Amino acid sequence: MENFSMKNLSISNFGPIGHVSVNFGDITLLVGPQASGKSLFLELLKYIVDKEYILANLRKYNYIIDKKNPKKVLDVIFGDGMNSIFKPETEILFNDKVLSMDTLIKRNVPKKELMFYIPAQRILSIADGRPKNFMEFDLSTPYVLRAFSETLRTYIQGSMGDPNTIFPVSNRLKSVLKKTFDDNIFYGGKIVMEEYSGQKKFKMKVDDMSIPFMTWSAGQKEFMPLLIAFYCLSGPPSPVFKKDNYKYVVIEEPEMGLHPQAIKAILLEVLELLHNGLKVVISTHSTTLLDFAWAFNTIKESSAQRKEDALYKLFDIKKTQSTAHLFDGLFEKKMSTYYFSRITNGKVESTDISTLDAGSENCAISGWGGLSQFSSRAADVVYEYAE
Repeated sequence: MENFSMKNLSISNFGPIGHVSVNFGDITLLVGPQASGKSLFLELLKYIVDKEYILANLRKYNYIIDKKNPKKVLDVIFGDGMNSIFKPETEILFNDKVLSMDTLIKRNVPKKELMFYIPAQRILSIADGRPKNFMEFDLSTPYVLRAFSETLRTYIQGSMGDPNTIFPVSNRLKSVLKKTFDDNIFYGGKIVMEEYSGQKKFKMKVDDMSIPFMTWSAGQKEFMPLLIAFYCLSGPPSPVFKKDNYKYVVIEEPEMGLHPQAIKAILLEVLELLHNGLKVVISTHSTTLLDFAWAFNTIKESSAQRKEDALYKLFDIKKTQSTAHLFDGLFEKKMSTYYFSRITNGKVESTDISTLDAGSENCAISGWGGLSQFSSRAADVVYEYAE
């Protein structure tokens, strides 16, 4: 397992996906409209990477793994009734090797989990102000959400020195990251766990008020499970969560509910994960992440000296003793961007748009997978009518 490497994944005839193929970089961005297969692609990727761990985990929760009836396993992984996304003509190539249905269901010796998956529906993991356990979800819920929620629950209960205080915590984020989250998301608020109706739930302490979770802003609520996930990956070693086992992180739509300044703060934490040796895959609808990808690749290919200084300017961070190593070695990393889009037959195909070249004749590349299309058109219309 030490030699395991996630290089590429190609999928054909899988649910809405006609054919997509992704070669993974150190950071890989997936863009595209809703219902374009990004989540299905990532959930399948997670299952392929961690199949033995997942099957062993399901058996722990008394699920029956029957090779003769793979549909039951697929329903647990993707959600009840979703087994039909696999068709007789479905083809899967992982690291250029064909994976059959028998291969995907076959049980082997359980291994350590390698991929930490942060799902788009993460708010459901704490919908009533506290992380749910795995079995509280019904069968319509994909495995990645159930497992993520269980991870949050066990981490809060077993890994935090003071389980009553969730933010700020001194030893789980670098000071510059903690400050950016405070400045752009919590605005001086202290996040605690307080008893309510016999259960401990999130509250925000600010201005002599104790604000219940359901009255927080949408961005603050969306950010909470993401924050705890960052604690898992960036905090000190824990007997409950073996962070050193992980090599890959998937984050779906990290921008949900957040202002661009807060998204920039999230991006800094992603770069910290990269600095710690993790490879990150992100699905996004945010132009902020594409702006960064374009700037990163442009600066990387330039002949400029002291390229890291450009990133300090980009993120408006002063270079101090505590931030001196924030961007070290970053330009040795590879950033890839793929666009998932429906073609004329309604099926999804992928396009490598990593160059993000606004002058490209390929509209998928020049329009950044549709994310810059409206702003470009608005500029053209204003130029035409303002003359």
